[in-house]
Amino acid sequence: MAKKCAVTGKSSQVAGRYTNRTRATEFVSGGKRRQYANLQTKTVFVPETGKKIKLTLSTKGIKEINKNGAFVTLKKAGLIK
Repeated sequence: MAKKCAVTGKSSQVAGRYTNRTRATEFVSGGKRRQYANLQTKTVFVPETGKKIKLTLSTKGIKEINKNGAFVTLKKAGLIK
């Protein structure tokens, strides 16, 4: 299973490090690092279909499901027909 939100599509990003030494002198590269999205594994109950679906969601995706409802959000994301 990919480390990607099923609703929002968020995944990891590559970012540059920033060292404390950079603040004192000219640019000193600290290299690259990976920033991971805040992903949670949740079981979502969809009342319209009467089924539970296990999803990997970002915290923003969880808030979107709470706000708009599971059926509408998952249908918009293409997970339910």
